[in-house]
Amino acid sequence: MAPEHPAKQSWYLRYRSKAVAVDIAGAVVAGLLCTFVPIGDAPLVDRGLVALALPGAWYLAILLCHGYERRYLGITADEYRAIGRAVVGLVVSVAVLSWLVHAEIARGLVLTAAPPLLVLGLLGRHLLRRGLLARREVGIDSQRTVVIGNVRTVAPLIRQLRRAPGEGMQVVGACVSGIATEGDFSTEIEGVPVFGYPDEAMYAIDLLDAEVVAVSSDPELSGPSLRRLAWSLEERAVDLVIAPGLFEVAGPRLSIRPSAGMPLLHVERPAMSGARRVFKRTVDMVLGVVLTVLAAPVLLGIAVAIRLDSPGGVIFRQTRVGARGETFQMLKFRTMVVDAEQRKAELVTAVDAGNTVLFKMRRDPRVTSVGRILRRLSIDEVPQLINVIRGEMSLVGPRPPLPSEVAGYESDATRRLRVKPGLTGLWQVSGRSDLSWDESLRLDLWYVDNWSLLLDLQIIVRTAKAVLRGTGAY
Repeated sequence: MAPEHPAKQSWYLRYRSKAVAVDIAGAVVAGLLCTFVPIGDAPLVDRGLVALALPGAWYLAILLCHGYERRYLGITADEYRAIGRAVVGLVVSVAVLSWLVHAEIARGLVLTAAPPLLVLGLLGRHLLRRGLLARREVGIDSQRTVVIGNVRTVAPLIRQLRRAPGEGMQVVGACVSGIATEGDFSTEIEGVPVFGYPDEAMYAIDLLDAEVVAVSSDPELSGPSLRRLAWSLEERAVDLVIAPGLFEVAGPRLSIRPSAGMPLLHVERPAMSGARRVFKRTVDMVLGVVLTVLAAPVLLGIAVAIRLDSPGGVIFRQTRVGARGETFQMLKFRTMVVDAEQRKAELVTAVDAGNTVLFKMRRDPRVTSVGRILRRLSIDEVPQLINVIRGEMSLVGPRPPLPSEVAGYESDATRRLRVKPGLTGLWQVSGRSDLSWDESLRLDLWYVDNWSLLLDLQIIVRTAKAVLRGTGAY
């Protein structure tokens, strides 16, 4: 087995060291709570002994649950799951041992320490990952990556890696089949220099001091050739990752199932059906009612401000298309003058329209002064909570389209109508009005295919951040 090259895993060593320090610090805090917070009639000495043993036991529990493995740290949700498994494993192990030796005190103390261990462990990893992401956004702690494959599959792989700088793969070169390089290193794909054909990959890897090789779908790179590539990379301590070409399928839907001696990639069907759909509707109803009641005083104040600012009604109603192509009246606070639609034709050719299908201007003269503030904060969309309560919309989902948009949909775009449109969604947290039509459609289709309750929660949290920043809102 080839030895690890410390220089090629420096980010991992730094991150792991910080993770260990954070975990130990969390265990010390939990131990102090057990020591100085009265718990039953446990003597102070016993509480102190448990507190002393807790950091070592906690480190061992995380280690056994793969919480320090390179493939998980700083990237996947498995890092958080490892913390959860470690808490459960520690509690169960102590419970069994205390039952065997009749030490009830230890079991009670560890049960008390479990909540702070979990909270501090997750919080510490979250802060570490935010720091790692911030560094990778500016090119620090990223791994130099060479992409190998066919010209048709390499380009989308490069684009996908660039969309996720937090994954830590900085593409510095490519070796591509299906393109005439013939020694011309100035040839580029997506701005990345091409260093030859796939069989010349070792030259590019050594020249660029690559740390990762990403192989895209290519019939020429399979079986024996891929195995030989893996052997060569092993000697250089370079990681090998293989992209199956399923760029729009989320990881949780993918699993490897061996069959007939072959690893088969299984893709689960989209989960928006049955009990999950009912649960999502229940969450929409409960949160919709609660948020509407809490926001009522603010909504009343906004209504008064709109009436004082310009003539016209408070609520703007517009026909939108919902799930299964059914139309409904979407509600918004009025942010434009009353003759906005009549004045739209003369503005359609504006040079700064962010999205030609979804017409919007950065400095639209039809927007009122109060409306500009409401749009910047996305408060104009709060009345859509009524649409959520009615069941016409969901809290999270694709953007609600106009009938004129739907009339021009191609076959792929109609898939957006399989679910209810949302008050917020991936489009809301990824640029909003700054997005092109193709990018908006891509995000909506990704949501439809990869929906989960956790994804909805993540989008809601990111929405709050996007609203506070005001990114893409006009």
